[in-house]
Parts: sequence; C-alpha cells; structure tokens
Amino acid sequence: MRRLFKLDRTPVSPASKEVRRLERRLFLRQSLSLGALTLMSGCSVTDAESVQRVLWAMSRWNDRVQGWLFDPEKLAPVYPESAITRPFPFNAFYDEDEVPEVDAEDYKLELAGLIRERRPWTLPELHALPRTSQVTRHICVEGWSAIGKWGGVPFRTFLERIGADLTAKYVGFKCADDYYTSIDMATALHPQTLLAFTYAGETLPPKFGFPMKLRIPTKLGFKNPKHVTAIYVTNMYPGGYWEDQGYNWFSGS
Repeated sequence: MRRLFKLDRTPVSPASKEVRRLERRLFLRQSLSLGALTLMSGCSVTDAESVQRVLWAMSRWNDRVQGWLFDPEKLAPVYPESAITRPFPFNAFYDEDEVPEVDAEDYKLELAGLIRERRPWTLPELHALPRTSQVTRHICVEGWSAIGKWGGVPFRTFLERIGADLTAKYVGFKCADDYYTSIDMATALHPQTLLAFTYAGETLPPKFGFPMKLRIPTKLGFKNPKHVTAIYVTNMYPGGYWEDQGYNWFSGS
C-alpha cells in the first residue's frame, strides 16, 4: 500500500491525510466557504453529494477561466545556475525507496490516439532529437518550490515529429509508477514544455523520473509526470491521478 509522506519523511496518519486532502481541495477552489456554496447553489451543507457536484462544477469553471487566461507565448521565469536548489527535493505519492526501476534497454515510449505515426520510440531515438535546457522553478501544490536545470527535447518538436493532431484538446500521459495525468494542447505546445532526459546535465536520476519526465514550468508540480511510458492525444477529457480525486485539472503555476 502506498503512503503519503511529509517532507521530513514522517508517515502521515490517515486522519491527517484526509485533512490535508480537504485543505488542498479548498485551496484549489479559491478557499470558497461552505456557507458561500450554500448561497450559490441552494444545497444543504449536509448534502455531501450536492456539495461535491457544486465543487466539481466550480473546478471545471476554474479550468475554463485559466485556459482563457493562459498566454501560450508568455514564458515562465528562468534563473542562473547559481540559483539551483541543492539538493533538489524528491516528491511523489510514495516514498523514495519505492521509485520504479525502468530498464533503459527494454524501454519503449508508446503512442496512441490522434497521432499519425504511432510506432513506439526507444531511448536512443528520443535522445537523438534536438536538445535544449532550462533552469526553471518547480512549484508544488503543497506550498514549496525549488529551482532545477532540465534538459531534453521541446515537446512541440516531438509532437510535430510524430504527426500529432495539434488542434486536439488534450495530451495524456501514463507512467511506470501507475501515475497518469493530462494537459491542454496549448500547454503542450508552449515553448518551455520539455520532454526531459537530463537533470543538471546528467542522465535523469530515477528519483526525478528516469528515463523521461515532462517538465512544464507553467504548471504546478503534480502536472509534471515522471517515468513517462505512454503519450496519447485525444479530444475526450482524460483526467488524472490527483485530478480524479478533486484537484484542479488546469493547475497553472
């Protein structure tokens, strides 16, 4: 059974975990009170199903507003290498000793959905693509942030190479650690969205997502999937691991 850990690696009690999840939900919904929900929706605060329906509707509305406000040309701040956080923190929905082991020789990136060339890609093929790097800030929904240096291929370059339908709504990701998430196409095409293979100039360490992670400095950290094993393009809303539990889907940083 996977456990949620604090940054000091102390196990979180089940009760504390539920409080933390509720706090995150309320934060991601602009701290709207239950009293305000009652006034807006006419539902009783004791009617859990009604409250949930309102919260989900508000979250979808928040997604649409963030999508309208998102500027696909505006860049996230970049930093000098002297500003890199050392050590860069590990963060996942499991402890560090549970990081998945991915065999580089057997690895193949699977492609599906609205993509013209859906053949799998090996690591040598991915590493042969044009590379760039960025020093950007990772912002976690838990309230901390850290600056790191990531290297890889611009995601737009990869999507164009495989003939992805760039007019589609969503790009989804599946990972070796059973994580999954999805992003809007505008974010996928943003110039700073990166298929990252390296960290600090070295091969991406397992704890940071080997063999490949998606680095999106315009999104909160949980929208940056690690250990990516499959990518698909779709017009059907794909959801995500945390998003399906009530976290805001767009989650711009």
